[in-house]
Amino acid sequence: MHKPGDVVLGGLFEVHYTSKFTELTFTSEPEQYSCQGFDPVGFRHAMTMAFAIDEINNSSNLLPNVTLGYGLFDNCATLVIGFSAALSLASGRDKHFTLQENCSGTTPVLGIVGDSFSTFSIATSDVLGLFKLPIVSYFATCSCLSDRKRFPSFFRTIPSDAFQVRAMIQILRHFGWTWAGLLVSDDDYGLHVARSFQSDLAQSGGGCLAYLEILPWGDNPSELQRIVRVVKKSTARVVIVFAHQIHMIQLMDEVVKQNVTGLQWMASEAWTSAAMLQTSRFMPYLGGTLGIAIRRGEIPGLREFLQQTHPEIHDNRSVDNSMVRQFWEYTFKCRFTPPPVWVKAGGKQCTGKEDLESIETEFLDVSNLRPEYNIYKAVYALAYALDDMLRCVPGRGPFSRNSCATLQRLEPWQLVYYLEKVNFTTPFGDQVSFDKNGNALPIYDIMNWKWLPDGTAELQSVGVVKKSSFRGEELTLYEDKIFWNFDSKQPPQSVCSKSCPPGARRARKRGKPVCCFDCVPCSEGKFSNKTDPMECTSCPEDFWSSPKRDHCIPKKTEFLSYHEPLGICLTAASLLGTLICAVFLGIFTYHRSTPMVRANNAELSFLLLVSISLCFLCSLLFIGRPRLWTCQLRHAAFGISFVLCVSCILVKTMVVVAVFKASKPGGGATLKWFGAMQQRGTVLVLTSIQAVICTVWIVSSSPAPHKNTQYYNDKIVYECDVGSTIGFAILLGYIGFLALLSFLLAFLARNLPDNFNEAKLITFSMLIFCAVWVAFVPAYVNSPGKYADAVEIFAILASSFGLLVALFGPKCYIILLRPERNTKKAIMGRTK
Repeated sequence: MHKPGDVVLGGLFEVHYTSKFTELTFTSEPEQYSCQGFDPVGFRHAMTMAFAIDEINNSSNLLPNVTLGYGLFDNCATLVIGFSAALSLASGRDKHFTLQENCSGTTPVLGIVGDSFSTFSIATSDVLGLFKLPIVSYFATCSCLSDRKRFPSFFRTIPSDAFQVRAMIQILRHFGWTWAGLLVSDDDYGLHVARSFQSDLAQSGGGCLAYLEILPWGDNPSELQRIVRVVKKSTARVVIVFAHQIHMIQLMDEVVKQNVTGLQWMASEAWTSAAMLQTSRFMPYLGGTLGIAIRRGEIPGLREFLQQTHPEIHDNRSVDNSMVRQFWEYTFKCRFTPPPVWVKAGGKQCTGKEDLESIETEFLDVSNLRPEYNIYKAVYALAYALDDMLRCVPGRGPFSRNSCATLQRLEPWQLVYYLEKVNFTTPFGDQVSFDKNGNALPIYDIMNWKWLPDGTAELQSVGVVKKSSFRGEELTLYEDKIFWNFDSKQPPQSVCSKSCPPGARRARKRGKPVCCFDCVPCSEGKFSNKTDPMECTSCPEDFWSSPKRDHCIPKKTEFLSYHEPLGICLTAASLLGTLICAVFLGIFTYHRSTPMVRANNAELSFLLLVSISLCFLCSLLFIGRPRLWTCQLRHAAFGISFVLCVSCILVKTMVVVAVFKASKPGGGATLKWFGAMQQRGTVLVLTSIQAVICTVWIVSSSPAPHKNTQYYNDKIVYECDVGSTIGFAILLGYIGFLALLSFLLAFLARNLPDNFNEAKLITFSMLIFCAVWVAFVPAYVNSPGKYADAVEIFAILASSFGLLVALFGPKCYIILLRPERNTKKAIMGRTK
């Protein structure tokens, strides 16, 4: 279709969806090929451009003194034909272009609207871009066309596939579909999408592709059968298809044959609105399809313009109306010049008086204008750019020497400059401008194929995905409107592995994509409170993982308590020992005048009983929650009490030896060194040494409460840190030295005459004492937590009971049960 004008714009549209060549040669001669399969929707696209140009020509604000013309060509969905048409538009070789003999004047075409296919646009822009001829596509979405170095004059009013791919990924993430299949067409459109989809999906971490298959061009049933078998066998319930309408028709024929149901289809903008797929045959399979669709718009007056389409009317305003005549013949099933065969078969002849309103045709359906809206915006973008260029003030232009372009000497590259800066708003309210790569502000509608009870289909909008300069990319979905073609009427699950619940982490399966994994429970001390974590998080030091490993709980605090059985038993034993000491002390006090009590220094015996009772009581400091004062006092009290006890025993042993020596001739002088004052002084000095050791230890490196997490992972052991190990070792070493010395003296004096001999009892008691504390050291070192305190208490109690029973048990036995032996004669060993 052609219309003359001061400036001519070209258009490339798919009015026929297939072609037939008489010879397999690369040629543009019309007689070498024929276009077949008339597409009324494609013709409506072409007529939309004609309408936009007529509307601009009738406008008083836009290009008021310039008439736009057009040259519209059919690409027949064939690269050779589309490329040939583009070259004809650019070079003026077509018979409808008239150039002056000296080739002066404006170029044949100042800009082209098209093409509808990415591959066609790439081929056309590769050549025409060399001459900076602006091309504004309404349907080519390949992200490769954003390469400004390769395509310097290419623009488009449809978002690129890069944005469409990201929109698809957003939908996948919204519904939690991490396992999907991808089918693409075998052309630039599909192959670039495949690369972009794999890259963006990996970067977003939103999922994995179960398979990637390339749909063949042409008739290849074996390959389609194989692809459908892959789809059927896969566990992925979501299938994304970036392909053209013809690919989907071939694919769905095979899907129906193999009866592959239960899939959630996702459509690219190339076939989202394909009416030929929304049939009763395909809807049981394609019902519920979610698709990315070109932004729907409204074009006031378009339907009235389309209603005026008529061969006779177009004869008056165009040089050639062959495209209109073909539309007329297709719509009314007639021929203007019917061949004899057509007449014999009962075919009608077109009269031109047929009524377009009397027949139902897609051509007049303007309820869902999507590609048409992009075409409308593309024509207006070129018009606004041309208007800005012609409004240039001489001497203030953007070109060399501040020059401006003129209508008589227009150059395509000049229009490219203004096209890059164009910015206007459509009557529908959408802003149109181009970024540095020639892409318009991206916006898509999310469509859903609703299968109605009567078997028909309805294409409904269920959301929008767009990009704004303020909020970035955002997806809006109205889930309550979405029709799901499943019995549950809910979104399907499409995952390779089910999500790991809180308390577990992903463990990738070897040789599988990252979306295929096993769920491994978090190890002790770690947790995860989210789904599908790659790693578990360690709990803080004072916390431990819960049984389900989904959060951290405070660690249990462990110490030797008065409320637990072990603490109760040790407390009872300590109090029992103290009580026995008190009983013995009472017995000795009551019988203090008897020879048994008075023998071997009664004062030391009383002091020894008091010191043993202190030993019993100091064990109570090891029970209960450790505090600073108990930690400081427990070892000091323990050390001083035991030194006091052992000092008394040592002095008693020395007195036994001294008394024996004094009984020998000339030995009386020995006793003067072991008088009462000397005995008290010796005990005081020996005990003071331990007090000094404890004081220095506490002052220099004081014991303090300590939270120990080394014994148990899930518990905090409250214990007293000894502070200085050397101080603790000196304290124990000093007690051990005195005990060993007492044992040796008592052992050497064990065979002295019984008259004055208490050495056997002391030897036995110190043997018990030393045995207990020798066993204590390794047991204490190897006992964890509260059991170390229990071991120390046991050692204190055992040694205290040993001393008490060994030293005072026999004496109390004689005092209470054998009073006849509690006489001076009996003790002196004399008979009646």
